[in-house]
Amino acid sequence: SAYRLCIMRKLPSILARTLTSGTSASPGLPDMSEVRSKLRDIVGASTNWRDHVQAMQERKALHTLLAKRQEDLPPRRMKDSYLEVILPLGSQPEIREKYLNVHNSVRFGRILEDLDSLGVLICYTHTKQEMQQRSPLSIVTALVDKINLCQKIIHPDCDIKFTGNVSWVGKTSMEVRMHMLQQHDGDYSPVLDATFVMVARDPENKRPAFVNPLIPESPEEEEIFKQGELNKLKRIEFSTASLLKMAPTAEERNIVHDIFLNTLDPRQEGVGTVSFRSRKLPPNSVWIEDAKLKGLEICHPEERNIFNRIFGGFLMRKAFELGWATACSYGSSRPFIVSVDDIMFQKPVEVGSLLLLSGQVCYTEKNYIQIRVHSEVYNANTKEHHTTNIFHFTFISENEVPQVVPKTYGESMLYLDGKRHFTAVMKEI
Repeated sequence: SAYRLCIMRKLPSILARTLTSGTSASPGLPDMSEVRSKLRDIVGASTNWRDHVQAMQERKALHTLLAKRQEDLPPRRMKDSYLEVILPLGSQPEIREKYLNVHNSVRFGRILEDLDSLGVLICYTHTKQEMQQRSPLSIVTALVDKINLCQKIIHPDCDIKFTGNVSWVGKTSMEVRMHMLQQHDGDYSPVLDATFVMVARDPENKRPAFVNPLIPESPEEEEIFKQGELNKLKRIEFSTASLLKMAPTAEERNIVHDIFLNTLDPRQEGVGTVSFRSRKLPPNSVWIEDAKLKGLEICHPEERNIFNRIFGGFLMRKAFELGWATACSYGSSRPFIVSVDDIMFQKPVEVGSLLLLSGQVCYTEKNYIQIRVHSEVYNANTKEHHTTNIFHFTFISENEVPQVVPKTYGESMLYLDGKRHFTAVMKEI
């Protein structure tokens, strides 16, 4: 099972080391509400929807504080951006309700929201200039590279600790590594690792902006930085080989052909072309077109981020919950999240948008269900649809699940893409 060992990266993390020393919940640590209010202070965002436009206008003046070149910014160390944050589910029962699911464990969608907020704050900590109270940078989530879990259940009545720091820096982008641990019998044990990529933009969130370079200080940090570089190359490679750009490999073509042959009706053989037309579902299988769920969200001001767009964590939570429901109805039993990978934030979602979400089972293997959630905004005035995100989730079900079977060429590409994501996740684990 994917849960036998935790995926605290093969590289021993600088963060993991600092945590083993302190075991009990640290009383002085900030919590998630402090993380969000600190973000509002850094940007100068208003808590009142109407005043928000004014607050954003005031940000324009911060343009003069942007660096013209990356070389003009002081380099930072990994420990400069290191943060620890507590989620006091054990010591403050009043916040528990918001995090509770029907199975009496923690809602993973809420954890995605918290990771997103923390990742942004870590990047603001990395880029902080001493003399400036407000940051001229708009830092937004560009990509969730991966989140790997090593605990099936997150308990709703034990404190959680998040830790993280900037692990790699480009010219205008930063990779953030975060870990989540949960307290049991006085000790913190690992629950998940997450790698996010954030981008810095100008005060109006229109153009890229330079960020402080990162200087690794030890061989261990050199390794972590190098891993960030490798992650970037891997993403480019994955995107270059995308089935939207390139034909499937010979092996993948054989897989698709075998599936096709497997769906031909043997009774029709030898009747000329009829055998191509009549397709039959193999035993213990489901057509891919019958393995989807759809959802709709109206994007209210309550869900906006500090830049007046819809909060990325909210989008992730909604996509995850639809993905979970899709896996649940497909496998007819409770699914557990194993991994989240390759979430691209292609377009911001404006307040007031109609957000259409579509969850699709695209690949299955034994107990595993690979889900793809496509999200798009619909403009009721122009009747236009725009893709904003594609989410990939790997679930494990309590029971073995039926095979999902593509019928058309397009569905076969969806199936192969799901298989690629699943294989990459299994390699990590």
